[in-house]
Amino acid sequence: MKAKRRWKDRRDGTLIRDIDGMHYVMPLMYPNRCDNEAYMTINISVDNTEAFIRQMNRENPENRITMFIIIITAILKTIALRPQMNRFIANKNVYQRNELTAAFTVKKTFSDDGDETLARIEASHDDDIFTLANKINEQIALCKTGTDESTDAMEVIKKLPFKHLIGAIARFLDRHGWMPRSVIATDPYQCSVVLTNLGSIGMNIGYHHLMNWGTTSLFLVVGKKHNRAHFDQDGNMTMKRELSLSFTIDERISDGYYYARSLKLLKKLIENPELLTQPISTEVKY
Repeated sequence: MKAKRRWKDRRDGTLIRDIDGMHYVMPLMYPNRCDNEAYMTINISVDNTEAFIRQMNRENPENRITMFIIIITAILKTIALRPQMNRFIANKNVYQRNELTAAFTVKKTFSDDGDETLARIEASHDDDIFTLANKINEQIALCKTGTDESTDAMEVIKKLPFKHLIGAIARFLDRHGWMPRSVIATDPYQCSVVLTNLGSIGMNIGYHHLMNWGTTSLFLVVGKKHNRAHFDQDGNMTMKRELSLSFTIDERISDGYYYARSLKLLKKLIENPELLTQPISTEVKY
């Protein structure tokens, strides 16, 4: 049953009222999200993951799974099991986000002039790799054949006069959580996590800043697969196929230990994708 909305709650988030003193004070001292970015990277072994993808696609070619789909599912499951990763700060208050969402950019064609559109999916706690793959594939197909609502809205705003006034009003509404639901529903920077897949265009991971606009506190960059040398205690070298991920996180919403544990869980989920065949709310030992 959905909790009753209380005073100071937002449409998109519930005010955390029992927060500790440090996390209460930090937004007062450091009010801007972009001034509080923590940057982390992890390396993922992909041999088992790639074998899982091949097997799943042989068994179900109608709803294909990719590495990017596994990463989206894994980060959503991580956020579901580690709820502090789904917090955001707005108007100097800390909120627990009411929904579990992910956004990513889809390029219609891989060319200099190819348009980009925005995809957004909402996950339920009953979703698994198969239901989320269906949602993601549907969104990608829709983005490649049409325009998303956010792009349409931006084209309308571009034609309006008094752009500085429009911007000031929009920032005020955003800060207080009064932005219309139709805007929140299509804006990628109102999501639990925003992802970008640089590996799909042959690039390695890099830093991506957060936004003071919106509520997104987590940005995930996916790099290209590569071979990396590993040495055992005797100095013997083996080559392993890996994938690098980088994260930009608003450090005000939690602490380093919580983030480290969360990334440890994410790594386990991607390297053991059979865990993603269970609902994302299913607990995992790590």
